[in-house]
Amino acid sequence: MSLTAYKETAHTNSYQFTAGTGYELPEYPFVAPPELKSEQVVRHPVVIVGGGITGLTLACSLARLGVKAVLIDEDNTVGVKGASSRGICYTQKSLEIFERLGIFERIAAKGVQWSVGRTFAGDDEVYSFDLRQQGNFHLSSQPPFINIQQFYIEGFLVERIQELGVVELRWQNRLTAFEQNAECATLTVETPAGSYRIEAEHVIDATGSHSPLRKWLNVPFDSRRGDDRWCIADVRFSTRPPVERHTWIEAPFNENRAVWQHLMADNVWRIDYQMAPNADPEYVSREDVVRERLQRQFGADVQVDIVWVGPYAYRSECVHGMRHGHVYLMGDSAKVVSPFGARGGNTGVADADNLAWKLAAVLRGKAAPALLASYDQERLEAAQQNVNVTNRTARFLRPADGSERLFRDAAIGLARQYPFARSLINTGRMAVANPYSRSSVCTYAPTSAAGQSVQNVHFAWANGQPGKVNDLLDWAAGDLLLLVFGDLSAASAQRLRRLCGDAPVRSVQVLGKDGAPQALEHVRDPNGHLQGACQVSGHAWALLRPDGYLAATGETINTPLIEAIERSLGLRGDTP
Repeated sequence: MSLTAYKETAHTNSYQFTAGTGYELPEYPFVAPPELKSEQVVRHPVVIVGGGITGLTLACSLARLGVKAVLIDEDNTVGVKGASSRGICYTQKSLEIFERLGIFERIAAKGVQWSVGRTFAGDDEVYSFDLRQQGNFHLSSQPPFINIQQFYIEGFLVERIQELGVVELRWQNRLTAFEQNAECATLTVETPAGSYRIEAEHVIDATGSHSPLRKWLNVPFDSRRGDDRWCIADVRFSTRPPVERHTWIEAPFNENRAVWQHLMADNVWRIDYQMAPNADPEYVSREDVVRERLQRQFGADVQVDIVWVGPYAYRSECVHGMRHGHVYLMGDSAKVVSPFGARGGNTGVADADNLAWKLAAVLRGKAAPALLASYDQERLEAAQQNVNVTNRTARFLRPADGSERLFRDAAIGLARQYPFARSLINTGRMAVANPYSRSSVCTYAPTSAAGQSVQNVHFAWANGQPGKVNDLLDWAAGDLLLLVFGDLSAASAQRLRRLCGDAPVRSVQVLGKDGAPQALEHVRDPNGHLQGACQVSGHAWALLRPDGYLAATGETINTPLIEAIERSLGLRGDTP
């Protein structure tokens, strides 16, 4: 291979008009890939393109399941050199995923937990919430949200992947060409030491909103770009606001435009200021202008260290399909949303978690290739949901003249006086695990909770020690997990033993505080939290997937359970 003039990744990666002291990011060494020394084109089962939070989550998930893969990234670090911390709010579902991957404790130690959000219009508080008081959040062993700069999570993922030692990370490896046929995909990769080609059975596009693969594949997508302009400032300062999510729909210190305020790790605050639609990005990002803006909010004597500042224009995009031949689109390659409600990076993490167990099951011969079609069905539905939710928030914050502005003004006026109107205030519906309502691998029924995510709730092991759902998923090691609640007849116990011997399923009997076990593998659920999380009652079963989603629920160990297992593994072409 001949040496090439490898072009270094741009300092701000297309971020313009940035300022501030910046973040200190880790750097990873370039290691010449073995393909550079060989004329033979090597075929890999999985090649991940892009080392952001989505690609690294998938790489870590595959490594945990023992699936070999190669990840290539054009840079030699995480985050964006010289630019913002990007995503900062991580949902309970993402944190549950990160616990399974083995990095939650690092995130919890570094980040800032919060559950209270307050929204103001002028000086009036018009809406508030405490997520710990809501049933969707309060039973999990993970908190509702942790705020932490995205590059920290990416760095923790890199550390964990290196610890697991299954997935190869290739830094300063840039994808420059791509082709595919019925058998595989072929990628051309440029490095500082030359170019090489590799083949892949499955290619994961985690390159972000400017995806070259999406352009080369000519992927159709819907796009909407508004005229809403914001200036984001990451700052340290002497004044310490409450550790809560504060938003202003109409901030008197920002010409009655919106403002967001969040605390992150390292005592850095993220302040988002909504600008005039015709604002000059270069002007609003000037350090002296930013300092003046901060002084209006926090007082003239506030001492400020500007870590990063830059303008931002929100847009939304969503592809029509997330799989194209051997390529799976993921994260911002598949959809772009405005950041209201933390539905950007978190959905990329969920994309990765969804696909990882399916790839692992297929590559290990435990599921049919048809299972992979459900990635598009489930995660495209989630992408569309998140785009729609964030677009509604964007319209509330930047309403068009006419009925939209009339509705917003009326909602704010009513919310100042009447509690019933406060739910109409929309500064971002906080992200939760998206349900799947049209998946070919879920078994739906009128009373079934199939397609719903199960919280990481607590139970007691047979020896009385505390456990949680993620412990059971770890024990299942990538297989389906069948939870059987209540007593088991001798016939049902025999059917379960036979079933677990014939299929990639691990079974656990779940008992109340009392009751004699009829299965060797059993746990106790004295408070009913595990049964409640699975949304079943009495004598019932719940079939849980490795991503913590319910594939099916039922009452009797009989043929419908076997059919649900087959469907969950892509072995049945019918839909219930």
